[in-house]
Amino acid sequence: MGGILSSSIARKVAMALSALFLIIFLLIHLAVNVTSLFSEDVFNSASHFMGTNPLIQFVMQPVLILGVVFHFVMGFVLELKNKSARNVKYVKNNGAANATWMSRNMAISGGVILAFIVLHFIDFWIPEINHKYIEVLPEDPIRYFGELQHKFVNPLRVGAYVIAFVLLALHLLHGFQSAFQSIGFNNKYTKCVTTLGKVYAILIPLGFIIIALYHHFFQLNH
Repeated sequence: MGGILSSSIARKVAMALSALFLIIFLLIHLAVNVTSLFSEDVFNSASHFMGTNPLIQFVMQPVLILGVVFHFVMGFVLELKNKSARNVKYVKNNGAANATWMSRNMAISGGVILAFIVLHFIDFWIPEINHKYIEVLPEDPIRYFGELQHKFVNPLRVGAYVIAFVLLALHLLHGFQSAFQSIGFNNKYTKCVTTLGKVYAILIPLGFIIIALYHHFFQLNH
């Protein structure tokens, strides 16, 4: 693996594939969470299925965690190598003239998003592991909606959630198109991929933000 990833092209392709995997995961994650806006029962059923299905719990979940770790580690490696290459090749480089803010700050937005993902795992995944495997509490298939609402009571947590997804949107505005370019989509698809990337980068984070704000303000009014 180390030999394969020693090539800069191979690193970019591996980075792109992990990004596409996470893009699909975000879509599925949003599809489950958005049900909480219109049906407590549907959300509980979907969450119970996701939380008890052995394939999801013992195959897809570990793969997801490894995918997240791999994507961000590879991202930071690529950023360091790119900076090193720029320092060697160019005496003077006006980055602002050659690249967007998003592309020049992928490592910064990625670092903040990674910190949020870690907190998200602490907030949701660790209590779930504690419930099922440490305290071995009786399974309650209708507990998920109440737990979700409880997470969005604190306005500071909701604010952090919103900021993280705004940064995710900025990250995706560059990362979505970059991932497809890295796996070889040719120029005739560039316009389509760019448009699709912009739609995805805006709607997916916006969906998560709406969910957080809805549950926060719903509880304030009840």
